[in-house]
Amino acid sequence: MRDWDDAYANSAHIPGSDKMPALWAERAAAYRAGLKEFRPDIAYGAGERQKLDLVLPDGDSKGLVVFVHGGYWMRFDKSAWTDLAEGARHHGWTVALPSYTLAPAARISDITAEITAAIAKAASLVSGPIRLAGHSAGGHLVTRMLCDDSRLESAVYNRIAGTLSISGLHDLRPLLKTGMNETLGMTMEEATLESAALHLPRGHSPVTAWVGGSERPEFIRQSDLMANIWTGFDVPTHLVVEPGLNHFTVIDGLKDPSSQITARLIGLDG
Repeated sequence: MRDWDDAYANSAHIPGSDKMPALWAERAAAYRAGLKEFRPDIAYGAGERQKLDLVLPDGDSKGLVVFVHGGYWMRFDKSAWTDLAEGARHHGWTVALPSYTLAPAARISDITAEITAAIAKAASLVSGPIRLAGHSAGGHLVTRMLCDDSRLESAVYNRIAGTLSISGLHDLRPLLKTGMNETLGMTMEEATLESAALHLPRGHSPVTAWVGGSERPEFIRQSDLMANIWTGFDVPTHLVVEPGLNHFTVIDGLKDPSSQITARLIGLDG
């Protein structure tokens, strides 16, 4: 029988991963210190973690990018990822980075609702097209915004020009077989409801599933699944497997204005 805990154990297969969270936080803090335009801790709800940061471009904004962090819905917050805004910010986009309530204090369905509210709040502050991006659990959360049961108001949903799910999780049912579900507390009903790949898409907004070629095979499978299944509903989907990158290095390109992943995020590559 397959070891599902190992299938999702990124850190166990990446040397030095125990030191990475401190490094991410340090890099993000240094980046924030150098920003000219930064608006922290904008509330999108009453909860302690229901806040987002805005990274603004130097000139007029071309639109809104929302980046949702990962951590299996159980770890991290917006403060560790601010520097990932640089690629889009350099090209004139305003970038919103929300935190959200973590499991077990919130169920995954609750977190989906929080991200809906965060996007709505950011959209009320920034005009123009919206582009969504999320990493790992964040990839799950942004693709959930595109499903047939999405709670985004039409005025917001219709502004979404593209979604980038980086190493995203799109079928949550296998996670029921992992030890982490002791914290997540998912039932089969919730895992099915919260799986974007098991929904019809709400419309035809483009989706890219982007994953590192050196990631755990399960993440490549999850990305392939999302790109494959919604193609059957006439959604423009793409699968990009970037060679040599693991679950943590795959997001580094978002800091680089000239990277392929930044170009895909903001639509420079068509």
